[in-house]
Amino acid sequence: MTGFGYWSGRDVQVELRPAPPHSGISFVRGDFSPPRRIASSAARRIEVPRRTTLAEGGAQVEMVEHVLAALYGLGIDNCEVWVDGSELPGLDGSCQPLVEAIVAAGIVQQPALQRRLVVTDTTRVGDDETWIEAQPVRGGGLTIKYRLDYGSDSAIGRQTIELKITPSTFRSELAAARTFILAEEAQWLRERGLGQRVTNQDLLVFGPEGPIDNAVRMENECVRHKALDLVGDLALAGCELVGYFVAHRSGHRLNAELVKILLREGQIEEGLRKSA
Repeated sequence: MTGFGYWSGRDVQVELRPAPPHSGISFVRGDFSPPRRIASSAARRIEVPRRTTLAEGGAQVEMVEHVLAALYGLGIDNCEVWVDGSELPGLDGSCQPLVEAIVAAGIVQQPALQRRLVVTDTTRVGDDETWIEAQPVRGGGLTIKYRLDYGSDSAIGRQTIELKITPSTFRSELAAARTFILAEEAQWLRERGLGQRVTNQDLLVFGPEGPIDNAVRMENECVRHKALDLVGDLALAGCELVGYFVAHRSGHRLNAELVKILLREGQIEEGLRKSA
């Protein structure tokens, strides 16, 4: 797929290729010679505002959360993501185009069990204003609950979603939800030379009355996109997560911090579902 990076404005091409069992998700910078591989791992995350960025061996990839969400949401745990630049394309602000391309290409079950991490104790990171918590869950699988709160004076307001993540629910409830930003935040970024190529049709820019020169695709699209981002960040665990995750105004940093704690304190085991 081709597009441009929202932050850099540069044209970029991304190609998803199959990978052997137990190889996980990796990003490959094909514009290096030889190509440089960056593992999709919470340990490879570096702190960059407003997006998930991974770095390894002198190369980095930015805005990886949408492709990671698409892969996790569809149950794909082995894949090489080849890209010819440092930033993944923003596409339409969601991961719907990625999901459609993956489904069209086809998903193959592999002769290996998927690895999983089961949440057995409650773990929480953050403070009273912004936090995320992992809890044990009955019945298996990953269930998330996200609470978004921009206050009663904002057109976004307060929104909540709770969803068990399966390929079906991810495609129908989250995949099409787009990136959003407040108009004053967008102006601040543009004044600093960022997002110069992005228009109000590429994502949702919210003014006092709602989206500017655009319209929401679905009810509570903003919190649905935050849930999409959360799925992408949780995918940095590199395995299936079995647990109930509750987030209140949490962002990329806290999401990844929780994943690191779970990986450090938990034990990865082989699950019942075949890998893909």
